[in-house]
Amino acid sequence: MESRHLFTFLVVVEEGSFTRAALRLDYAQSSITAQVQALEAELGAPLFDRIGKKIMLTDAGRRLLPYAQEIAKMHALARDAVHSVADVGGTLMIGAPESLAAFRLPAVLREYRERYPNVKISLKPGLCWELKDLVRAGQLDMAFLLQPELEDKDLHIELLVEEEMALVAPLHHALAELEHVEPADLREETILHTEAGCTYRALFEQHLNSHGIFPDPKLEFWSIEAIKQCVMTGLGLSLLPLVTVQNELKEGKLLRLNWDDRPQRVSTQVAYHTKKWQSPALSELLRIVSKHAAGWRKRPMPTADSIVLHLAE
Repeated sequence: MESRHLFTFLVVVEEGSFTRAALRLDYAQSSITAQVQALEAELGAPLFDRIGKKIMLTDAGRRLLPYAQEIAKMHALARDAVHSVADVGGTLMIGAPESLAAFRLPAVLREYRERYPNVKISLKPGLCWELKDLVRAGQLDMAFLLQPELEDKDLHIELLVEEEMALVAPLHHALAELEHVEPADLREETILHTEAGCTYRALFEQHLNSHGIFPDPKLEFWSIEAIKQCVMTGLGLSLLPLVTVQNELKEGKLLRLNWDDRPQRVSTQVAYHTKKWQSPALSELLRIVSKHAAGWRKRPMPTADSIVLHLAE
């Protein structure tokens, strides 16, 4: 029985609403529902009666409530006892695709480093499917993913923020005159690709292919920064996460075309093994990530930090 599910159950009881519980915990409402349903499935009984817009505890829910409250109290006492006798330390092995390592994680890691200087962090870049396999094999403590929302029986995966995508072009590009850019408009355009295996590249190609458009894959780049520079010089167009190009768009160095990005949208997620013990170092990192993710959802275009990460030696 996951303590996270019990804590979510308690917040739903206190708020009297799945929606208000989601706001308080900075979760998507679907995550609240999924956690309660997982707890109900494990216990083999419904915990809430849903009558119209109101929810009420079932008999099983009322019996569970005092135990959940006691577990939450003991969890807090245990946490305080451990933290009172030793500083958080150790090593964390985390993974992230380049776009998140450069544009989402620096502020997270900076705060974590300031709070817990005794923790050594090793950050491994990679494609999302590679990083998931490493978490599943126990070689990474956690990984940040950029892909459509998914479930995995071996991994706990939490959605942090949905990422908008931007089809970017050099300034004064002819397609900027169009009210809406359609797949057919890209038939003669050069598309600058991220490396093979990138999730949003695959989604973009699938969308274009479904409209009979098959971009030439001869131009592939491992670096988003290299792609942006090449787009600026007029080499071609590229579809990138909005967060990775927002500075260039604000500064007038790139142009965002009127493209429907919904079929290619992905979400920033965090994943860790369901059976792996959460060390204090990992638990605190997850807490700081959740705090920053709440800000990302409120500010869909945060300012990108420096790509250089000052981590522990």
